[in-house]
Formats: sequence, structure tokens, C-alpha cells
Amino acid sequence: MATTPKPATPQSGLRPTRARHLVILFAITLAIITYIDRACLSQATPYVRRELGFSKIQMGYIFLAFNLAYALFEIPGGWLGDKIGPRRVLLRVVSFWSVCTAAMGWMWSLASMTVTNFLFGAGEAGAFPNLTKVFTTWLPQHERVRAQGLMWMSARWGGAFTPMLVVWMLHFVTWRQAFQIFGVVGVVWAVLFYIWFRDNPREHPRVNSAELELLNGADRMATSHGSVPWKKLISSRSVWLLWVQYFCLSYTFWFYIQWLPTYLVETFKVSEGYAARLAVFPLFFGGIGAATAGLLFARVVRLIGSVKTSRRLMASLGCLGAAVLLFVHTGVKDPLWAMIIMGLASFCNDIVLPSAWGACMDIGGRCAGTLSGSMNMMGNLAGGAAPVVAAYILRATGNNWIIPIYVMAAIYLIGVLCWILIDPVTPLEPAGE
Repeated sequence: MATTPKPATPQSGLRPTRARHLVILFAITLAIITYIDRACLSQATPYVRRELGFSKIQMGYIFLAFNLAYALFEIPGGWLGDKIGPRRVLLRVVSFWSVCTAAMGWMWSLASMTVTNFLFGAGEAGAFPNLTKVFTTWLPQHERVRAQGLMWMSARWGGAFTPMLVVWMLHFVTWRQAFQIFGVVGVVWAVLFYIWFRDNPREHPRVNSAELELLNGADRMATSHGSVPWKKLISSRSVWLLWVQYFCLSYTFWFYIQWLPTYLVETFKVSEGYAARLAVFPLFFGGIGAATAGLLFARVVRLIGSVKTSRRLMASLGCLGAAVLLFVHTGVKDPLWAMIIMGLASFCNDIVLPSAWGACMDIGGRCAGTLSGSMNMMGNLAGGAAPVVAAYILRATGNNWIIPIYVMAAIYLIGVLCWILIDPVTPLEPAGE
């Protein structure tokens, strides 16, 4: 039975430095940037459709291009971080996708916007696998789940407040100029990160010996390698269950990113400005859920006495709660209360995130980037399917938005089954292999 690892105590008596906390800050700010860049297109969709004449189906395919590229490049991005280190990888991918974000404002047709959004997705694919690799090498085990919770809270809040930010910006600039402004922010982050960060904390001048003792050997995971235990990865039941549960989580999440403003306008007949304010709830509540899970996880483990059981319990309850709340949501007619309930469903969804990404770090070990990339790949296959499936359901049902919501609730129940069966702590490779 896996139990909570105790923090290492420095033997030297020297006070540990806190360089690892700045690593968490870099991760948090990048998570915010990724979701601002993604959510910008969702909020700008009405303006894009009016100017370029796109249908819902065509917008669905533009969204699909991002998710397809994101899915395809997840494993290469994570593997490259394992091989050459996240410092060089993140410099390249963040700079690349930031240029693509700016380029979205220069597009003139369905083909040009689809291709650019595909390239944007290919760049963003390297972000979270490499941040997970950073956490694996820079944080002691007992701090990793909490860091994941804080990072995902920040990601969700970045997406939550983007609608209002974009609406405010569009009073002063065009939707094209808004994309260009957001693109500059990512380039600045990439340069600052590259200057400060080192793949191995032992090589960083701000890390003293006492902080290295706290890491308890985590820095050894920074060793570059080219061999990934693909056979063990593909044949592992836990890996497959990680993939499926993340598909379930992401299918619904991408609805919040890509279709929620349109859903609010068409279902509740609210203005675009009010829809932008209401669209804050799911991602805002989701961020609270991720942070809550990250902060409470250690207490749950102490109460239950097992990391494995605690992860299974929290994640299963999260998926079940999200399913029930989405069913309840469909019967609410007031837009404010409907979004509060959907927000609570998102809270439950994001309770699962720290357990899922923590499992990637524990199961993957020095291959954490590759494994987390493969899990996120499955999530983005769901993200690619979700907007297109929703568009076709709407066309087939005469724009009945309740049916896509029912589908999302049913998918959560599959996630419950996955977490009942998963082993989220046993590594693919025993220590020392």
C-alpha cells in the first residue's frame, strides 16, 4: 500500500533556498498564457463569423484543427523534453505558438485560419508535458500534486477571465489586433524562462545543497535519454485507463472553451457581453476545484493511509459529481443559476486533474514527459471530436443544445469506471532501471 512520502530534512543545517518555487511561478504564468491564447478564438468567434462568413460547422473544423495538431504533437513534445530537456523545448514551442497566435489576426479564409490554428495547436502541444517534466525534476514528491493543482487553477482562471478581457479589448482594438497583442506576451515569457531556468537543479546558481537534499534525488530524473519503454507503456492497463479517463475529462472541458459563449447566446437569448461574463463560471470554478484537490490531497492521504486509494476516491467522486450536475443543469432555465451549476460540474471535473497528472509523474518517472504527453494527446483527441460532434448533433436536432450536454454527462460515467480500476502509483520502470 503506497503511503505519503515524508519531506526530506536537510542534514547540513543550512537553510534551503526556494528556487523551486520560482519554477512553479513560471509554470503558473505559462498555464495562464496557454488558456488565454486558446480562449481568445472562442470569444472572438462571433466577430470572425460575421467578417469571414463561416458557418458553425466550419468553425467546428477550425477548432478541430487545433485539437488534432495538439493531439498529434503531444507525444513528440513530451519525448523531446525527456531527451534534450524542457528548457530548450519550451523556448522553441512557446515562441512558435505565440507567433501563430499573432498570425491568427492576419488570416483571410477558412483554409488559412484552419492551417494557422493547426500550427498553433502543434506548438502548444509541448507545454504541459514539459511542465510536468519540470515538476518531476525540480520538486520533491510531496510537493508535486499541490503544484499541479496550483498550475491547473491558474490555467482555468486564465481561460475564465479571457472572455471578459477580450470583450474589453474589442472596445479598443479589432479582433485581429487582439490576437497580435496576446502573441507578444508568450514570446516575452519564453525569453525570460530560457535565461533563468536550468534542466537540472544542480546546475542552477540559485539552488543550494540544502534545497537539493529536499529534492531527495528528483534531480536524477533530468538525465537525458533516448529510450522510452514503449512496450511497457503500451501494454500497461494503468496507462490505457489514464488515457481513457483524460479523454472523458477533456471532452466536456473543450465545450467550455469552444462553444460555451454561443450556447449561452442561443439557449438563454442573452447578449454577447453577458454571455462573456457568465462564461467565467465553469473555468473559474474548475480552477478552484484543481487548487482544492492539490491542497487537500495530502490530508486525504493521511486520513486514508494510501496514495493509491486517495487518488482513486477523489477522481471517481469528481467524475460522478460532474455527471450528476450536468444532468441537473439541463433543467434550469435561469442563465445565472444554469452557469453556477455548470460551474460546480467543472469544479468536480478539475478535482480529478492533480490526481491524473500526479499519476503521470509517479508512473512515468524519467519518462514523465512522454507519458503525460500521451495522456494529454488523448484529451485533445476528445477536444477535437467534441466541437464537431456537437455541431452535427445540433444540426440533426434542430439546434437542441440539451442533447450535447447529455452526451457529456454520460461520458463522465466512463471516467468513474476508469478510476475504480486504475493503479495510479506503480511505476512503469522500477527505481534503478
